[in-house]
Amino acid sequence: MKIAIFASGGGSNAQKIINYFRHHPKIGVALIVSNNTNAGVIDLAQKEDIPFYILQDGELEEEEFSEVLVALNIDFIVLAGFLKKIPNDIIKAYPNKIVNIHPALLPKYGGKGMYGMNVHKAVVESGEKESGMTIHYVNENYDEGSIIEQHKVELSFSDTPEDCAKKVLSLEHKFFAPCIERLLTE
Repeated sequence: MKIAIFASGGGSNAQKIINYFRHHPKIGVALIVSNNTNAGVIDLAQKEDIPFYILQDGELEEEEFSEVLVALNIDFIVLAGFLKKIPNDIIKAYPNKIVNIHPALLPKYGGKGMYGMNVHKAVVESGEKESGMTIHYVNENYDEGSIIEQHKVELSFSDTPEDCAKKVLSLEHKFFAPCIERLLTE
C-alpha cells in the first residue's frame, strides 16, 4: 500500500509516519506533496529519499492528481498539516481513503482558517479544560468528514496556546501512524 503525505509545514507528523512505516512489510510512504516551496517537509522528503511534488501556484488541480497520484499508484492520502482544500475530484477518486489530522476535538474549532496556532489560541481563549486531536476522513467541507478517532489532553488555566500546541502534537505523534496502519490493514 502506497501512502502520499500532503503537508504544508515542517513535517513532524510526516517524519513520524515515515519512521513508523519504514520497515513495514505492506505499507510505505511513496510521495510527499506540498503547496509550499519553503516547507520543511520538502527537506524531509529529500533527506528520506522520497519523491516529492510541489503544487503549481500552491494549488491542487485535477491535472496534477491524474499525473502524479495515479502514475505512482497511490492507495491512500494522509493530510498532515496540509492547508489547502482537497478538490472534489480527488475525494471522489479516493472514497474513505483520505484522512486528515486536526489539532482539536472536532466538531469544535474546525473549519476554514482553523489550523495550527489559530486553533490552539481559540481553545485557550475559550477557557477549555481539555483539547486533543481528531483523525477524520476528508469530505468536501473543511473538518466535517466522519471522525475516525480522537484523543484528549487536559489543559490547565496557566497553559498558553504554545503549551496546548505541544500537548496536542505529542498526541498526534503517538496516535496518527498507528491509526493509519489500522485503516489500511483492517
